Amino acid sequence: MVDWQSPAEIARDAAVFAKFMHVLLGLYIWEFCMSLPFDYDYIRGKRKFHWPLVFYFANRYVLLFALVGIAVSLNVSGPINCQALYTFNQVFGNATVGLASINLSIRTMIIWGLKWYIVGPLVAVIIGHWTILLHGVLLKAAFFPGQGCVITQTSSTLLATAFIYAMAFDLIVLLLTGIRLAFPLGRRSVSGGSKLFNLIFTDGLIFFIVAFLSNLIATIFMLVDLNPVMSVIANVPAAIGSTIVATRAVRRLNNFSAQQNAEIIASTRGSTRRFRIGRTAQQITTMVFKQRRSDSIHLPLESLSATERDDDSDFLDFPRESFVKSSPYDLKK
Repeated sequence: MVDWQSPAEIARDAAVFAKFMHVLLGLYIWEFCMSLPFDYDYIRGKRKFHWPLVFYFANRYVLLFALVGIAVSLNVSGPINCQALYTFNQVFGNATVGLASINLSIRTMIIWGLKWYIVGPLVAVIIGHWTILLHGVLLKAAFFPGQGCVITQTSSTLLATAFIYAMAFDLIVLLLTGIRLAFPLGRRSVSGGSKLFNLIFTDGLIFFIVAFLSNLIATIFMLVDLNPVMSVIANVPAAIGSTIVATRAVRRLNNFSAQQNAEIIASTRGSTRRFRIGRTAQQITTMVFKQRRSDSIHLPLESLSATERDDDSDFLDFPRESFVKSSPYDLKK
């Protein structure tokens, strides 16, 4: 039977941990680079920034900083303050777990129309989650010549509590999302309602399954507490899995909203042009009677809606004579 507490086994596990973290770093860098065009659209102003995206960007970049810190701690060759470095990694790593849950809970709040009886309890749950995640230093590390920074002690019980809390939090958010989508309040768009329902519920279900399984595995390793290294070896995969599915859900919903808006604008312009030309012609006829002595007819822009101004701009200003020739009305005194 393996003696998990022996120095040789801990050293072997530490080597496996280092290689595993480098693989996860490469995986997340690939995911990060593949989604950079979405971030760049906000930098150049192509997309309009909204406050919930603060947590989206924080989730992405905080995890990147945490993984870079872990890579540094695994590749040091000289004496450094390992405790400070691992504290940084712990705080940023735990923050990614909390931010992933916040990203999904914000979407649930918006689905419920920011009702106080939904927002209030969820905010209280979020505060409790972060209280556990940032509760003191849960890891201790020291520098050993020839080995670098090595984890010497972990607070497995408190770490496991944080991950169990996260699983319960994600389940609550999923249930609230499902209830709201199953029993919508008010009118739902016939064209986009079913698509939006499938998108939100499917993404929420995938998020919950991935986050639940990754957090469950991390919790099992922490509760078994084989040794300090094995207790935390599944924490980083849990943070990466939760972050990837949460940020992808945010991007998919934003892309869906942008696509629906584009389709609505296109269909509205196509239909209103046929509908509004006649009405605009009546407005022009009225203006001709009022301004028959002027050389040109000019409709006040404020009398038309934004869509009318865009679609019927060619009717706003043109020579009166061209209209008089084709008009059945006698404009002369």
